[in-house]
Amino acid sequence: MLRSRAMSYSLVNYNKIHFVSLGCPRNLVDSEVMLGILLKAGYEVTPDVALADYLVVNTCAFLEASRQESKDVIQDLLNTKKKDAKLIVTGCMVSKHREEIERLFPGVHYLLGSGDVEGILKAVRDDTSGSVIGSVKSYLEAGEIPRQLSTPNHYAYLKIAEGCRKACAYCIIPKLKGPLRSKTVDQILKEFKALLSRGVKEVILIAQDLGDYGKEKGAQQGTLAELLKQILQIPGEYWLRLLYLYPDEIDDEMIALMKSDPRICPYLDMPIQHVNDTILKQMRRHTDKAQILSVIQKLREQLPSVHVRTSLIVGFPGETPEQFEELKKFVKEHPLDHIGIFTYSKEEGTVAAQLPDQVAEDIKQQRRDELAKIQQEVSLKLNRKRIGQHIEVVVEGYHPETDLLLVGRHQGQAPEIDGTVILNDWSKVTAFGERYLVEITDVSNYDLIGRVLKPVKQKLKII
Repeated sequence: MLRSRAMSYSLVNYNKIHFVSLGCPRNLVDSEVMLGILLKAGYEVTPDVALADYLVVNTCAFLEASRQESKDVIQDLLNTKKKDAKLIVTGCMVSKHREEIERLFPGVHYLLGSGDVEGILKAVRDDTSGSVIGSVKSYLEAGEIPRQLSTPNHYAYLKIAEGCRKACAYCIIPKLKGPLRSKTVDQILKEFKALLSRGVKEVILIAQDLGDYGKEKGAQQGTLAELLKQILQIPGEYWLRLLYLYPDEIDDEMIALMKSDPRICPYLDMPIQHVNDTILKQMRRHTDKAQILSVIQKLREQLPSVHVRTSLIVGFPGETPEQFEELKKFVKEHPLDHIGIFTYSKEEGTVAAQLPDQVAEDIKQQRRDELAKIQQEVSLKLNRKRIGQHIEVVVEGYHPETDLLLVGRHQGQAPEIDGTVILNDWSKVTAFGERYLVEITDVSNYDLIGRVLKPVKQKLKII
């Protein structure tokens, strides 16, 4: 956990905060803003629950599994915190399931809605239990709001929009996060420059749907491509990564832009969810199988180095064995670098929850396991093709299982969700967070294995 050096002489008693951030990177950014507000006010972060005077949980409510994890964490903190410590719960669970939290966890001191991030100081300082849950369901920074990064120093997330304007049949995000709201270009550029000035070398743009950026404001806001062009005018040897873009939003202009500047990572997280046209239509998706295949083909032809991640849902209501076989065939015949496979979750309030022919849980799990096994074989084949290649890798630190190995990522690997590059010969590494030229010598399931050849010299950033 982060600790503010400036607070080393601050209050000794009742100023220690313990943070838990659950769910997506957008939640993490909100947690970093809350953390920044509290540090500026004189509080100090502790990784030790037993020492914390205040505990903050930023919850996720996207799926039943997410909600259960949030409840488990809340209960665990209530069980392990010291007697007089206050627990503050915030995020999507509060906005959507406030009554359940109040019923299950009477020991929670304060509830803070997912759009009420800037109320964290009031929640911590208030002597009496309470809540602040406004009508706005998501939070976007505006102006000079403090933010304390919790990611490693060399990368950070930049949230450019919140909410969603799509209406996929299985998804509850529009109800959790509200309608699409985009930041202004000026605000994004200001935050981008601020991140670079703090030494960040990889900025990851995030939203529920990057491709819809600005569309709620009309032509005056500009498109995602226009925003990227303005960002790329900012000098520096940074990496720019895009999460997430739907297939219908990856057009010729976007591909040409990615080809034009090597700072844009040749990486796309492109959720497709399925390839059967009947299922896609029932999901209320905006693409069909032919469009998906066309985009993949165009990407492979025009941007051969691109790494594509996608997500797939098995067991959607009415999915037949034949439709699942079509999905399996797609994964085999159109190999993608990274695939997240999810069993359909029946979410109250969604269109899909009302559909007939709900698939049994054991069948959903069986289909997930089958598809995961196929993708593991696909990933292994793709990785083996990279043996002998020399690639640029940012070295991130020691391997979680041993200090004899280091781990890093190349441009085709996003933090936390994709594989890594395992380094077993790293004598030339002098600092973490820097880039090195690495020769790939072997593979291990989803990971690459390599040896460090030399540092990659980078030009001085001018901001």
